[in-house]
Amino acid sequence: MNAPTPNTLARTLRTFFADHLPRVRGVSPHTVQSYRDSIVLLLRFMAARRNYPVTKLDIEDFAPADVLDFLQHLETDRHNTAGTRNVRLSAIHAFVRYCATLHPDRLELCQRVLAVPFKRHRSRSVEYLDYDEIKTVLATANRATPDGRRDYALLATMFNTGARVQEVVGIRWCDLQLQMQPHVRLFGKGRKDRLCPLWRQTADLLSSLLAERKSEPQPEAPVFLNHRGERLTRFGIRYLLGKYCARAGAVMPTLRTKRLHPHSMRHSTAVHLLRAGVDLVTISHWLGHASIAVTNRYASADIEMKREAIEKAQPVITTTRELAAWRADVSILEWLEAL
Repeated sequence: MNAPTPNTLARTLRTFFADHLPRVRGVSPHTVQSYRDSIVLLLRFMAARRNYPVTKLDIEDFAPADVLDFLQHLETDRHNTAGTRNVRLSAIHAFVRYCATLHPDRLELCQRVLAVPFKRHRSRSVEYLDYDEIKTVLATANRATPDGRRDYALLATMFNTGARVQEVVGIRWCDLQLQMQPHVRLFGKGRKDRLCPLWRQTADLLSSLLAERKSEPQPEAPVFLNHRGERLTRFGIRYLLGKYCARAGAVMPTLRTKRLHPHSMRHSTAVHLLRAGVDLVTISHWLGHASIAVTNRYASADIEMKREAIEKAQPVITTTRELAAWRADVSILEWLEAL
């Protein structure tokens, strides 16, 4: 029996993911995977609505109403945030835009899908750990065990570098310089790499981690390994951070009220550098931000710096003792306007 011939949608999807994204646009594998996940969710949703297999879907099934219903499904049924909804819509827009260039006869349909707008949403406040909270989290790692020493070195490296979680799991031994002027090479977002300095204490921790290996690792071998001797995943790091933050919460109650995740360590590094007097441009390069505008949010997030600023400023608020005195010949409206 002959295999079914791919329809227009199948052919377009194949060239979009196999050629257009990696070769023409040069996006990273992580971006390809994010786009893939979004399109897979959409295809499954549309197939379920029509009650037939995904293989029968074609470009004509990409109706704007279906896309809107899919986005609503993400928020109501999958409990995604508006930010995640917009990420999914961005992937759909990218595919439909590519589809329009290959199939001009479907241009009108593609334009209507591209007209589906992104949703405005309230930005979350930046969650970060104070210096004392970082120390408490690190102190909960049992450094008498190999796992505890690995976890301590991992958390210390994350706080030192402010690296994204995917950058941390990608660190190889050849990326480390642990002797004179210790630093690490991070391969980050947008296929950019940068050098990040290491504190001498962090370099010593990583040197000790290397010395514990039974044999000299290959230069391309990952630094942080799981129990199976494989590269630690970002999900593994999320689990470890959650475990140690939960332990630290028993000692420091302020940690219990914070919504913490691997990116929290990155935020913590930025705020720590800012409080130490490091300028925003340097912090932007340190974290690998594409624009300093992204770094500016840390200046507005640090409550301690705001408190110091308001203490330096002269208050202009009058106390109740300084209010205009009541006079019998003045109406209540005139008195209120004078306040």
